[in-house]
Amino acid sequence: MTTPAARKRYLPTSPFKAPVTPPPKQFAVGDQVTHDMYGLGRVIGIEDGIAVLVDFGSVQERILNPYTKMSKL
Repeated sequence: MTTPAARKRYLPTSPFKAPVTPPPKQFAVGDQVTHDMYGLGRVIGIEDGIAVLVDFGSVQERILNPYTKMSKL
């Protein structure tokens, strides 16, 4: 099954609840994070709203927003 290219529009007259959008993830320099592909790391740089630079020990990666595969510990 494929996912739709665009999100469905919520109509105010709909009897169903409006879809909840999660708040954007915020990271600060020094935060410990985990990434699904790279593992544990520490945030070493931030580009506001664009990307986060993370040191994973053996490699430094620039993770772009939205940070779907990364979470703060």
